[in-house]
Amino acid sequence: MKPTRTRFGVVTLAISLAVLSYVQRVAISQAAGPISHDLHLNKAQMGLVFGAFGLSYALFELPMGLLGDKLGVRRILLQVVLAWSVFTALTGAAWSVGSMWVVRFLFGAGEAGCFPNLTRMLSVWLPRKERMRAQSLMWACARWGGAITPPLVLGAISWVGWRLGFVLFASMGVVWCVVCFVWFRDRPSEHKGVNAAELELIENNRAIGMEHGTSGRSWLSLLLQPPVAFLGLQYFCFSFVWYFYITWLPTYLREARGQSAGRAAALSVLPLLFGGFGSLISGLLPIAISRRAVAFGGFMTTCLLLLVFPHIDNVVVAMVCLGMASFFSDLTMPISWNACVEIGGPYTATVAASMNMLGNLAGFAAPFVGGLILQHTDGNWNPLIYMMAGAAAISACCWLALHPDRAGQTPPSESDPVLIAAKTSAL
Repeated sequence: MKPTRTRFGVVTLAISLAVLSYVQRVAISQAAGPISHDLHLNKAQMGLVFGAFGLSYALFELPMGLLGDKLGVRRILLQVVLAWSVFTALTGAAWSVGSMWVVRFLFGAGEAGCFPNLTRMLSVWLPRKERMRAQSLMWACARWGGAITPPLVLGAISWVGWRLGFVLFASMGVVWCVVCFVWFRDRPSEHKGVNAAELELIENNRAIGMEHGTSGRSWLSLLLQPPVAFLGLQYFCFSFVWYFYITWLPTYLREARGQSAGRAAALSVLPLLFGGFGSLISGLLPIAISRRAVAFGGFMTTCLLLLVFPHIDNVVVAMVCLGMASFFSDLTMPISWNACVEIGGPYTATVAASMNMLGNLAGFAAPFVGGLILQHTDGNWNPLIYMMAGAAAISACCWLALHPDRAGQTPPSESDPVLIAAKTSAL
């Protein structure tokens, strides 16, 4: 009997939600200009509004991951997507910095359960050999969804204004919930579209439920292990850089590079566009290539490119440089999320949530710190960009201590390519 292909429909459902989440979270960066004008917000206040999402996203990550592991992803995803869609729509009703901050905080709480539970969804539904490619495709499409958002938001603002524009974006989440409720099931055995051959293929080769990397420990003791701490730290520093692309970048292009709103929207596409290709290529690399070495090299290259970026006068060349920085750091995205499965086993969503929690604390810290720097340096962007370069270097160093395929059980070999690179750079 030939296996059915229902699992690929699940991958499509996961990718569509990943894209939707990025469209709705990136939208505010392009709307920052008219929002600041209408609500009379200065840079520090706009930084607080940007950071509200990251703060609540971080605070609610772990509870949502635990609930996904306990109650199933279908129930949790339906609830969180409906919640964040409501608060996306309510963004258009804000009348002050306080009301906008509260709405964006609650929007972030809604989105908090998305990616940990999507990671668990793919682990339950996919054979092990298909999981890494699915992760890379999901993150690539998510980045590309964010990349197309600036022109979409610019068009929506021109058509109906920023307030009604957020209502239009919210309606997409409601459509996704209807499809998920009718078609998706938590387990392949519960889905009518899965035949015996596909069920056997999934059950015999998937990773979820394996005790690999857990040694029978509770979820709390697992989260206290060094591999989880290093995984979270590298993701915090990664996100510190990445949040610049979806918060301050359009403002930077208008103010520091003298670009018009339309040209800034077009150029803002590049980091997320390039990042999507980085995620995609990462999943297509031959299995023999050390993902650990890829992560180390990707972050170090990002650091160097960010140091060069402020000194490039031509704006297009500079944005290609920033796009390449995003490309190299996004090589690590599928690697990081797949590491959550390798380390977490049956606690996949919980480990993924703890990593993403720390990543999104950076989503609060980065725009807030950026706003303070700009407010107190009279709009000097270079200190923020150099801080981002330092964060990328810290992420690279974390991968000297990470080896998720071994789940922290075996010390690295002297022939490990990451250690060789580190020793060479030290010399």
